[in-house]
This record gives sequence, structure tokens and C-alpha cells, in this order.
Amino acid sequence: MRFNEIEGDLFTLPDDYILAHCISADAKMGKGIAAEFVRRFDLKPLKERAAREPLEIGACYREGRVMNLVTKANYFNKPTYKSLAQAVRSLRENCESAAVAQLAMPRIGSGLDRLRWEKVREIVKKEFADTEIEILVCSLDA
Repeated sequence: MRFNEIEGDLFTLPDDYILAHCISADAKMGKGIAAEFVRRFDLKPLKERAAREPLEIGACYREGRVMNLVTKANYFNKPTYKSLAQAVRSLRENCESAAVAQLAMPRIGSGLDRLRWEKVREIVKKEFADTEIEILVCSLDA
């Protein structure tokens, strides 16, 4: 694994980067960076699926270029480090099965979800430690 944190806009990266972010099982993505993902990418199939029945907490669902990590039940809930770690494990499994070489994400779980980035960073690094995947974390205040 190659892990790097940069200051910059996640959405300006080349298309060969797969993008990851956190969502709730109800797939209500109306605030924060999740709302920007909805605006920029076709996540309608995922939202429709969640309307029929909630997504699985701790799972990662891919829609096109976007990996959606389900870390909590409802948009108004907060995730736990355990649910985030399960979703990151599912993310790794998805990346490995799809031969993803480059993965980019914001500081997942640490914006509106209020988890400590220092702890989340260690979860991501530990889960991807034995992979060849490049992970780029983009923030506007890195």
C-alpha cells in the first residue's frame, strides 16, 4: 500500500482513481461531501435500493466510480469505529476483487460523522497494509 494525504479537491482527480466516501444505510446523502457525490455521480440505483430495504451497515457498495461505505443506520446517526472498520474491510475486498489500483477518499468518517481522523487513518492503513493499492486522501486543509 502507498498512502498519501494531500491538500486538494478529490473531484479533480483523473478518472482512473476510484473514489470512496461514507453513507448511511438509508442512503440519504443530503449534506456534506456525500451531497457532492450525489450531485456529481449517478447514485440513483443505490438510493432506490436503499428505499426498498436498508443497506447493510459495514458493507461497501460500488456504483460506477464510487465506493459507498455504509457506516451507520440513518443519516442523523453517528458511526462507530467498529462499523467504519467493517466498511473499510469491505472496501478493501471490493478493491481487490475489482483489481483497483488507485483509490481516493476524503477524510472519511471525520467530517459530519465526527470520528477522529487520526484513528480512522490507522484503520485504513492497517486494513490496506498488505495490498498494492495506492490510497490518496484529499482534504482542503491537509
